[in-house]
Amino acid sequence: MSNQTDIDGLRRQLALTIHRHWKLFLIQGIVMMVLGFLAVAEPNVATLAVTLFVGWLFFIGGVFRAASAWHARQMPGFAWAMLTALLSVVLGLILIRRPLAGVLTLTMVLVAFFMLEGIASIIGAIQHRQHLRSWGWVLFSGIVDLFLAYLIWAGWPSSADWAIGLLVGINMLFFGLSLVMTALAARVMADQ
Repeated sequence: MSNQTDIDGLRRQLALTIHRHWKLFLIQGIVMMVLGFLAVAEPNVATLAVTLFVGWLFFIGGVFRAASAWHARQMPGFAWAMLTALLSVVLGLILIRRPLAGVLTLTMVLVAFFMLEGIASIIGAIQHRQHLRSWGWVLFSGIVDLFLAYLIWAGWPSSADWAIGLLVGINMLFFGLSLVMTALAARVMADQ
């Protein structure tokens, strides 16, 4: 009985937190929808931007990992830590210098991302359906993510040059829409 009380308290706290910050959810949703629209309008540019962004993430992350490993070189596993850091740097540089070469691999990574995000959204929507009126929008967003993962998988590799940008844009549009609807539902919650 105590566990259920704790869970109900956490749910109420989550609903209150979303209500308190509904304007931030609304702003984030609108920004995500605008960025999603731009990515859908120019999918080739968005694909290139995503690839470059991932390249920079690998490069910067690898540099920091290498510095961290170097400072802890007395620790067991130093060689493996440094090797993975250097591989991250090299992969990042390859993606930065030749982004089109990384598009096929990133397309498969995107399939995994959309699958995981879709499953997480669906589970989250089901878990919070009693506390948010907008849970259906979050559920819908998760279903769209799973459908996008299927579309990427079915069209691979021929559609890889534009698929990342287009599908990331669609994902951003629907995620932004779910945030806007959650914000509006949380705002109305206070009026009752």
